[in-house]
Amino acid sequence: MTKVLSISSDRKIFEEGSAVRARMVEYAGLFEELHIVVFSTRRTDHGTQTTEHKIQIAPNCTIYRTNSWNRWFYIFDAIWIGKRIIRNSKFLIPNSVITGQDPFETGYVAMKIATRFKLPLHIQIHTDFLNPYFKRASFLNRVRVLIARRVLPKANAIRVVSQRIFNSLKELRIRNFELRTKILPIFTDVEKLRSAEPSFSLQQKYSHFGFIILVVARLTYEKNVQFALRILKKLVKKYPTTGLVIVGDGPLKRSLQLQANSLQLSKNVVFEGWQHDTISYYKTANLYLQTSLYEGFGLALFEAVASGCPAVSSDVGIAPELLNHKGHSFDCPVNDLNCFVSTISQLIEDNQLRTFYALQIAPHAVDELAKTKEQYLHEYKNSIEGAYQSN
Repeated sequence: MTKVLSISSDRKIFEEGSAVRARMVEYAGLFEELHIVVFSTRRTDHGTQTTEHKIQIAPNCTIYRTNSWNRWFYIFDAIWIGKRIIRNSKFLIPNSVITGQDPFETGYVAMKIATRFKLPLHIQIHTDFLNPYFKRASFLNRVRVLIARRVLPKANAIRVVSQRIFNSLKELRIRNFELRTKILPIFTDVEKLRSAEPSFSLQQKYSHFGFIILVVARLTYEKNVQFALRILKKLVKKYPTTGLVIVGDGPLKRSLQLQANSLQLSKNVVFEGWQHDTISYYKTANLYLQTSLYEGFGLALFEAVASGCPAVSSDVGIAPELLNHKGHSFDCPVNDLNCFVSTISQLIEDNQLRTFYALQIAPHAVDELAKTKEQYLHEYKNSIEGAYQSN
């Protein structure tokens, strides 16, 4: 059985009952031991201080807070904790692996620990970080690209969530790249999405909208929701009762609200905030819209299509695999306003095309990417264990 030390930045793992914690417990069932070091400060998400450092969430799964003074100490604290875990847990070659949840800060920590103890290194990639828009987002992202270029050549195994990321990594010319790298999409319970009954209807809630476009996204730079407002501005000139429902929250919420007002769209745009029941939104919207600058996968888009909602997206993540089928294309180049407006207009005017999409295109596209829980866990385990098999 394999012992795994994972370095993560996802603090939702500390929340009892969270999907992230439940997923980690499932992963632990695949291995002899699973230890997870999580970047965190001494203040919890609720603003209170904590001295709690180590929490056991399953018989063989333990999570560790770095309890750093601030984010600048994450790397140093995680390396120190990781080294202590390995010494105490007696990690041994060839059945132990260090995995980083990204090729950036957590990947760097994993690399340093793996190098120190001569253990196999596994890196996971969920973001299309070689996309030019990723680098433009911030100075930190430019530094992250440099870190990734250093970390990935040291990895014994790499897991990417989409063909797009796989293709982009080829430019790094990593030795034995294709042998080291596996494509494993994010797991989604497709049957649950298909069979779920909506608890409410957007059509009834916003009956003054003749056509409802849905966006589900964190309101940040890369999601490019401001472009969705520009698309709507063009659409309402011809279809004045078109409404845009935005589900999500984030640092750009206020500026997006101001933009909607300045574009005189206040009557056509609704900000719903973050919602747990996104399935009801997918099931009762007329169209799902993704305008991201870059995506590694595009989970919300996948969920929308799996729920039977017609969708239009920028050419990012898995959009081509989902939206280009049977002679129809519903993806557009990033920020191509004319393409988005004309594609959405076609779907507004053609009820039969929307029905054809939901009944004929969506199921076929989703099934090509979907995996059962058992298949996903099996492939995840193989991805991790591939690190010491190729070491």
